[in-house]
Amino acid sequence: MLFEEFDPLKGKTLQILDQDGKIVNDKLVPKIKKDTLMKMYHTMVLGRIADEKALQFQRQGRMLTYAPNHGQEAAQLGSIAAMDDDDWLVLAFREMNAMLYKGVTLEQSFLYWLGNEWGSRFNDDVKVLPINVPIGSQISHAAGLAYAAKLKGTKEVAIAYIGDGGTSHGEFHEGMSFASAYDLPMIVIIQNNQYAISTPREKTIKSKTLAQKAIAYGIPGIQVDGNDPLAMYLATETARERALKGEGPTLIEAVTYRMGPHTTSDNPKLYREDSEVEEWEKKDPLKRFKKYLIDKKYWTDKKDEDLHETSKKEVLDTFKKVENSGEVDLEDIFKYTYESLTPELEKQMKYYQEFLNEEGAK
Repeated sequence: MLFEEFDPLKGKTLQILDQDGKIVNDKLVPKIKKDTLMKMYHTMVLGRIADEKALQFQRQGRMLTYAPNHGQEAAQLGSIAAMDDDDWLVLAFREMNAMLYKGVTLEQSFLYWLGNEWGSRFNDDVKVLPINVPIGSQISHAAGLAYAAKLKGTKEVAIAYIGDGGTSHGEFHEGMSFASAYDLPMIVIIQNNQYAISTPREKTIKSKTLAQKAIAYGIPGIQVDGNDPLAMYLATETARERALKGEGPTLIEAVTYRMGPHTTSDNPKLYREDSEVEEWEKKDPLKRFKKYLIDKKYWTDKKDEDLHETSKKEVLDTFKKVENSGEVDLEDIFKYTYESLTPELEKQMKYYQEFLNEEGAK
């Protein structure tokens, strides 16, 4: 019923919690346990502080590069919290909040952005694929996992994330088409953060919404306020129920905003106005979720101050540990692409080792 009511062609956007933290649709409030709500908020705060510090570390020359996700916390945590431990998380590169919630450690996340391959080696019980930088191919990976789950008859669902610009890439269409044709248990979250690097969403895609792309695949699509964690939870929970019934994939468009740069190589001040950013600051997902939790008597300003302090200490201590863990071993840079090194990679590794020897490095 939810997907029929919010059919993309009706021009409606699902919202339960407005930007002031007030419930605007009582009938649709999902039943979420207090522990889950608090885990969502704690992860939001930790992710926000880690994000801000990572940007500073990169500017100080202490981190190679980084893809900020400030502003997109609810789009990720509202959706991942509706998933089960046995479900698969298949991400692009801007989903640190979803990764933290699913069991990837902050230390592993920082290791990755410092160029250490061990940042992609998760514990066996953490069903998260490594960060996928090539645009769109994660949708094919998720379709493959969902296909395997269907063949094995397990109750696993694959949830994948992609940006608005990524929906123009070939592998997005290929993965969606395959998943819909075989009724695979897959959910795709489009994080529509309004820009494909520096290009406004309106200049990259003619369709009025991204959710309506679902119509071409013959599956449900829904546009959701991506800064509303409750709405994101409800849409994903409903999509997961469909998937477990064998009814196939669902496409969810989370309308959100990237408050920072695309990556640390980008300067958004060159292509967007400060006034636009200020308007989106009023829709900050953390502020509205905090207000909701306080109104429910689950949270207080004092607890919030304490959480920010402990989270800040955790971020600083973790980064210090990662930074002091030593240089990346040369072989680690080459040996994880294939099962065994190709002749070309062996040649490159030898060449670089000789270069380091000449420079007096190890």
